[in-house]
Amino acid sequence: MITIRRLIYREVVAAVAFVTLGFLALFFFFDFVDELPSVSRDGGAYRLTHAMLFVLLQVPNHLYELLPIAVLIGTIFVMARLAQSSEYTILRTSGLGPGRALRSLLGLGVVFTLLTFAAGDYAAPAADRAAQVLKARMQGKVSIGQTGAWLKERQPQHNYTVNVAALTPEGQMQGVRIFESDLRGFMVSMVQARRADFAPDAWILRDVERIQFGATAGGTAVATGERQASVTWPTAISPEMVSVALLKPERMRTLDLFQYIRHLEANGQTSQRYEIEFWRKVFYPLSCLVMVVLALPFAYLHFRSGGITAFVFGGVLIGISFFLLNNVFGYIGNLGNWLPWLTAAAPGLIYSVLSLGAFGWLVLRR
Repeated sequence: MITIRRLIYREVVAAVAFVTLGFLALFFFFDFVDELPSVSRDGGAYRLTHAMLFVLLQVPNHLYELLPIAVLIGTIFVMARLAQSSEYTILRTSGLGPGRALRSLLGLGVVFTLLTFAAGDYAAPAADRAAQVLKARMQGKVSIGQTGAWLKERQPQHNYTVNVAALTPEGQMQGVRIFESDLRGFMVSMVQARRADFAPDAWILRDVERIQFGATAGGTAVATGERQASVTWPTAISPEMVSVALLKPERMRTLDLFQYIRHLEANGQTSQRYEIEFWRKVFYPLSCLVMVVLALPFAYLHFRSGGITAFVFGGVLIGISFFLLNNVFGYIGNLGNWLPWLTAAAPGLIYSVLSLGAFGWLVLRR
């Protein structure tokens, strides 16, 4: 039995590796073409080698996204080829029943699950941060969307809404705006700083303009302004909370997502999008187990000469449909305010039912 397991594992791992390399090469080419317009043509800092390095740093994220699909396609190819050459028939006569075959593939699926988790939780976030730092060094700063990064903090007497326009490679904030309101929601002051540095439990604001809002004895609203070279603003907003805006939620570590969700909830902000991404990070690696179960019934089909190509193509379509369904459920769940864990788990549950149904009907009953 160990010899049979080694044979299947060797074939499946080789096929999955080949499919993964093919997909990664294709995505590398597309990303490189998209990055070419950003290359400086007049001898600027951002050159062709930097663009190539930036695209290379996107590979771990593509690996995380594509690995379950590659597992499905590679396993289908191996199972179908073994069935076409009658090798799987020989393995069945040697004692490889449906239950043992399923347990063997699930064991291999666990390995792919751990690899997917490591790629998504460690390699992809670290590589994406390195890519952002690379671009920041070449272009001077990292812009965080069109309006910057927005954060919120509640303190005993006042509430603060903070906007950071950009970050420099050295970690200095640029274009900082702090809106202060009282517990009733009325704006008390607005602080604008050209730049700011992180300090323990505080921000050091530089080149500051402060506008104080108030009212006269007669009830007339007034605004007074003053300028200061430097102001220390006590806050619990850490550099990690600001830099988290550099990453898309799907490229954050699971622990970082959990901590950021707690921060949003503590400050009365909606966390639906981040909760969905958190549960997707939990359930998405498990889809590798679903894919190997979905591929097993292909070993019990009877192929004519050349018929294997159609089934491999069908595996590609199934993998693409799973990827699309996973994204669609994320958007619909966010708009419809669905339960985050159910939104993230639904695609995997649907394909699990399909794979177990195919296994039960085609393998056990036939």
